[in-house]
Amino acid sequence: MTSQLLLDEYLKLSFSNDKSVAYLELTKHNEQFECTAEQLEGFLRTQGVTYGIRMDELQKIALQPEQYASEAIAVAYGIKPVNGIDGKIQYKVSLDSNPRRPLETEDGKVDYKEIIRLNNAMKGQLIAEKVDPQPGEPGVDVSGEPIPYKPGKEARFKIGKNIVLNPEQTAMYAAIDGMISRTDNGKINVFPVYEVNGDIDYHTGNIDFVGTVVIRGNVLSNFRVKASGDIRVVGGVEGAELEAGGSIEITGGIIGYHKGLIKAAVDVKTGFIQDGYVQAGESVIVSQSIMHSQVQAGNSIFCNGPKGLVVGGHLQAGEIIVARTIGNTAYTVTELEVGVLPELRNQLVTLRNELKTHMENLDKTEKALNLLDQLAAVGQLGADKMALRIKLSATKKSQLRERDDIKDSILNIERTLEQSIHAKIEVVHTIYGGSKLVIGRYTKYIKDTAQRVHFIFENGDIAMLSNH
Repeated sequence: MTSQLLLDEYLKLSFSNDKSVAYLELTKHNEQFECTAEQLEGFLRTQGVTYGIRMDELQKIALQPEQYASEAIAVAYGIKPVNGIDGKIQYKVSLDSNPRRPLETEDGKVDYKEIIRLNNAMKGQLIAEKVDPQPGEPGVDVSGEPIPYKPGKEARFKIGKNIVLNPEQTAMYAAIDGMISRTDNGKINVFPVYEVNGDIDYHTGNIDFVGTVVIRGNVLSNFRVKASGDIRVVGGVEGAELEAGGSIEITGGIIGYHKGLIKAAVDVKTGFIQDGYVQAGESVIVSQSIMHSQVQAGNSIFCNGPKGLVVGGHLQAGEIIVARTIGNTAYTVTELEVGVLPELRNQLVTLRNELKTHMENLDKTEKALNLLDQLAAVGQLGADKMALRIKLSATKKSQLRERDDIKDSILNIERTLEQSIHAKIEVVHTIYGGSKLVIGRYTKYIKDTAQRVHFIFENGDIAMLSNH
């Protein structure tokens, strides 16, 4: 039997990081070594291990020590702490930020009147309550010492405009009647609605409003309307700028005169677009026609009403374009593009231009360095030229890094362009020659008239398929 004093020569004790597990390792073994489980327990206790000792594991080591040579065996277990649960804010109203799309009825028709659904609140209405954090429980390590737990964090309200808290700071209420909105950083606001009973002209001037703007008239050329919420125009827009953090609805239509911009973070809905520039984060919905206009939508463009005509211009949508008629008998060039976010494709063009500029600058730097290297080789490099050489070498390294970063960004966008399998261009009635279709990285020119077809990316190319 090995004496207690000699166990130090044979055994090595180690612990997990939080000391919730103790490991015993037999580092040296010969045939004369033998001990009892009680001796092993005594060794552990002399080393400070007093909690959660597993006598069954010690018994196994004592009976067959040769099987546990040079192997760390868990011989004592503490209790791990239970961390607390963070508090949270429990909302009592809808804060739906899902893309707003036209409502599809049971018979398959699309009700374009149901495009905007606002989250309204009345003064004094409860918006959210604070749920307290739950405490945790400490653990115990193998020495019997407590292991601290991580307490749950208290949730905090993010208060925006027209929001009040109760005296206990546990509930959030609307301070006015209005529309509830949550910003990108989580702040809750209640925006009121501002109405203009007439045209936006010299009588009213430009409008910049943190809420929803309703205009019961027209927006005349060269004026600007900006709203953090939605913009609704019961009339038309002529060569003006409209920018909304929500959706834009124009009862009449848009005559852009190739100036101005209609820009919405969500949807744009209107009767027609002529010579205009329109951008929407989600969908553009047009009931009559899109003529010679630049239209971009992060998700979809619909122009499939009874007229549903798209002629000239350039349409870009992330997923789908649906039109009743595309082009005309005069073969007017009409470009439609799906399969990538418009800003991503525009970013690709910018990056390629940047890469070209970087390559030109890098070439100039390399030529200058080569000249300085030649001077150094013949011993004609003075102190000023030496300093310039060091500076140009650093510049070259920086240019190479920037070049590689731009190439990586271009490659990532091109890979995204390859993933356009769900993109689609649908023709409800007729598409004429002269139309140019782009899906992802692939282009198709329409030469002959076709009816009731749709175009998708299939088998490495753009395929034209029947709608039937």
